[in-house]
Amino acid sequence: MPLPILYEDDYFIAINKPEGMLVHRTGMSEDTVFVMQTLRDQIGAPVYTIHRLDRATSGVLVFGKSAEAAEMLAAGFREKTIEKKYLAIVRGWTDEKGSVDYAVRDQDKPNAEFLEAVSHYRTLGRSEVPHAIGYKYQTARFSLVEVEPETGRRHQIRKHFAHILHPVIGDKRHGDNKHNMYFWYTLLLPRMLLHASELAFEHPASGEPLLLRAPLDDLFLQALQLLELENYLPAPS
Repeated sequence: MPLPILYEDDYFIAINKPEGMLVHRTGMSEDTVFVMQTLRDQIGAPVYTIHRLDRATSGVLVFGKSAEAAEMLAAGFREKTIEKKYLAIVRGWTDEKGSVDYAVRDQDKPNAEFLEAVSHYRTLGRSEVPHAIGYKYQTARFSLVEVEPETGRRHQIRKHFAHILHPVIGDKRHGDNKHNMYFWYTLLLPRMLLHASELAFEHPASGEPLLLRAPLDDLFLQALQLLELENYLPAPS
């Protein structure tokens, strides 16, 4: 199945990355299908990594069509001139808005140091639905949040929301196991509910402003409907 292309010019190509797909080949996985190789074969040309999304995260992902173009945009990520927005469904009711300033490290790298990490969020909507998850309550509370990470550490959003006790639904590594099992096996929604919805930046070659948006997939939309959160999706600007 071809990857959905959101934008393409002589310098860059942006796709809506499917959840569950690794960006590139790694010796730590037995996967045989990867975003980079699939996209390369799809367009018949090499592509170059600029940034990454976790396997379980969907949404806007941009590649360079040359190493030089990739470096031009990668500099924007390092200098924090690129605006990133994510949508997530999390456990419980979050504050109206907030910031999480909590250092994180890559747990897969021995002796990795803790790095500054900051995420800002606003709550788009909350719901309380008649789902008895566990034995304590007969209802369950959820929030739909829009997140703008200031830094770009690995698993940053996932770790930050786990830190404030509102883990992302479906997060195997940092989430709530009872909720995850309920979503996967009772509601039949086997995915992490985190999506890179928007990427905005000034084109480093033309200087034109670009706003790239990635639509939600069917599983994420089903989750929004089941949790009565679909009416809180932000309207396109």
